[in-house]
Amino acid sequence: MKESLLNTPKLGFGCMRLPLLDEKDPTSIDIEHFKTMVDAFIEGGGTYFDTAFVYHNGTSETALREALVKRYPRDAYTVATKCLAWAAPDAATAQSNLQTSLDRLGLDYVDFYLLHNVGGPRTAKFDEYGMWDFVREMKDQGKIRNVGFSIHDGAEALDDILTEHPDMDFVQLQVNYLDWEDPVVQSRRCMEVAQKHGVPAIVMEPARGGRLIDLPARVSDVFKKAAPDRSIASWAYRFCYNLPNVITVLSGMSSIEHVRENVDDYRSFGSKPFSPEEQLAFDEAVTALHAVDTIACTNCRYCVKDCPQGIAIPNILGLLNLEAYTENREFAKGQYAWQAKAPASECIECGACEDMCPQKIDIINQLKRAAEHFE
Repeated sequence: MKESLLNTPKLGFGCMRLPLLDEKDPTSIDIEHFKTMVDAFIEGGGTYFDTAFVYHNGTSETALREALVKRYPRDAYTVATKCLAWAAPDAATAQSNLQTSLDRLGLDYVDFYLLHNVGGPRTAKFDEYGMWDFVREMKDQGKIRNVGFSIHDGAEALDDILTEHPDMDFVQLQVNYLDWEDPVVQSRRCMEVAQKHGVPAIVMEPARGGRLIDLPARVSDVFKKAAPDRSIASWAYRFCYNLPNVITVLSGMSSIEHVRENVDDYRSFGSKPFSPEEQLAFDEAVTALHAVDTIACTNCRYCVKDCPQGIAIPNILGLLNLEAYTENREFAKGQYAWQAKAPASECIECGACEDMCPQKIDIINQLKRAAEHFE
């Protein structure tokens, strides 16, 4: 069963940042635009759609029902959704998420169900609420086809969880060429652990939250010189497509243009390893990228949920990165005036953001730096 998952088309559709009718309202998904995206993705050979109980405040799942489930036969696609048990007040609530997701999606079963963001202190909630036994029971009842989990923790934690739960069908990992040898993210080591346990991996963050698309010139120029007609994104995705033991590689797509570009790149290059010349260019670009001092924020936005001051932390960290990339503080400061919302100087140093950050960023210190740079 696990081996058959590797036959899944390698480009996956992440439904975390869908097009909106009102940018201030995450529930205002543009269904008609989303339908064109779904159509282009399926026409391009894609089948895997990734959502979660909380994406777009729950409306990502209902949007999938309208754009996908109602319009295509059940064997034309697979759907993954997720439960954040650590965010639920009790076991009954956490376990009820599955049926709520099924109702929103209009499905009798989901193909992939993830215990979402396991690792660190959050794992205790999944244990306390009996989530591991619950998903096994739901699999036995046919409401779940494949059970797994996502994790933003290191290789040792992953090894411990897979040892304790050897019946997991898959795992979802943050993997990209920037984090491949990162001492915190440990992409390579995590992939090796998954393969050791015989558990295939779904790749998230292949473009590092867009950081591997919007590259500094000294990096992007290397790619452009090697392949002038190819998108910068294609290098990041192709790196992941060709890793062993990969089920699919998720791309969080927000427009029909994103879908078309990703589909075109995948059709042209997705299954092909780098040529010797491409590998040299890739290695040169990665070396140049590692010389750029940036903050490892992926815009997952876990940090903002419990911020008592309502500070748009990922926006501000992104602007610090923008300053590093462009070496232009005045440009970043101009963006800060409208993106920061609550200014960084309003941080009360409660630490709630750092407790929730999967990347273990020193957010408090970075907010102090942002206040110095931009206010």
